[in-house]
Amino acid sequence: MFEILRKEKLAPGINLFEIKAERIAKKARPGQFVILRLHERGERIPLTIADTNPEKGTVTIVAQEVGKTTHELGTYNAGDFILDFLGPLGKPSHIDKFGTVVMIGGGVGVAEIYPVAKAMKEAGNYVISILGFRTKELVFWEDKLKQVSDEVIVTTNDGSYGMKGFTTHALQKLIDEGRKIDLVHAVGPTIMMKFVAELTKPYGIKTVASLNPIMVDGTGMCGACRVTVGEEIKFACVDGPEFDAHQVNWDELMKRLDYYKDLEKISFEKWKRERGMV
Repeated sequence: MFEILRKEKLAPGINLFEIKAERIAKKARPGQFVILRLHERGERIPLTIADTNPEKGTVTIVAQEVGKTTHELGTYNAGDFILDFLGPLGKPSHIDKFGTVVMIGGGVGVAEIYPVAKAMKEAGNYVISILGFRTKELVFWEDKLKQVSDEVIVTTNDGSYGMKGFTTHALQKLIDEGRKIDLVHAVGPTIMMKFVAELTKPYGIKTVASLNPIMVDGTGMCGACRVTVGEEIKFACVDGPEFDAHQVNWDELMKRLDYYKDLEKISFEKWKRERGMV
């Protein structure tokens, strides 16, 4: 059992949990993730590690309430326990001195780029972080990213805060200004990462994306997270989750993410009915 030591609401439907997990906290590296199961009847879901504190023995995750499990997690508070918390999983991000690194986080992906941006900055890179949100009320961790970035650009779809538009608009502006970009690292909605990859490819800018396919065991046994990268089948849980974004078959990945949407909806509605929410 893993105790939740702290819960913080970052934005509507977006929650931070600091969880006691000493061994994971000691071994986790930027870019890795955990798989959690709330209780015996719960499903297993992957969540990227947003921060760690090896001294306290804690791991921080940030989850957006989207489906049944993340909504149920949102009902948990400090003092509650999570049954299973497995990690660190996946290969860590490749950290090196590249030059100018643009970190792109869309929505809850902002939390996921934080440890990578921090490590990139510590490695001597000039870090530009682009944070994309739908609207102002969903903005979080802008100040936290400023601590590990040389520049931070915030975009909102509706223009209610920062630059109006998408993360790709901010990235295109940097390119149009003639900024030399040595690496782009993107985490967020699949469609956002696809368009980031399509934008950078003609310019020959190395681009890495952290993929978020369906996962079950997270150790390479089930094959649920398989993705096509180049001409090869890869398992995101053990071969990734980060891949060359220009080699990912994005359309196939998006189709696979939609496979169980109907069943996910049924499960979520059942959970709400059981709690008198509908």
